[in-house]
Amino acid sequence: MTKRDGATQLQERQALKRPPLYRVLLINDDYTPMEFVVYVLTRFFRKSEAEAQRIMLAVHHQGQGVAGVYTREVAETKVTQVIGLARSEGYPLQVTLEPESND
Repeated sequence: MTKRDGATQLQERQALKRPPLYRVLLINDDYTPMEFVVYVLTRFFRKSEAEAQRIMLAVHHQGQGVAGVYTREVAETKVTQVIGLARSEGYPLQVTLEPESND
């Protein structure tokens, strides 16, 4: 049996790194209706109507727009869900992910 004399023992903590984040991008095409893109943004990315409109216009005018930033697993799931819905509705909407830059 060891005797403790009131000394505090310090435990070394290991610094946890945040997981890398990925941007989910919606890519413009000539066939997917703007209303469908807004619907996707509100349903899968929980954007307000105004924010969804802003992102949809970025997709339309700039060729792509950021729907959200997530961990890899969440981003991959959202990409799969959106593409699945788009295909079931007959739309060629492209959704991809890319690593978030640390600028």
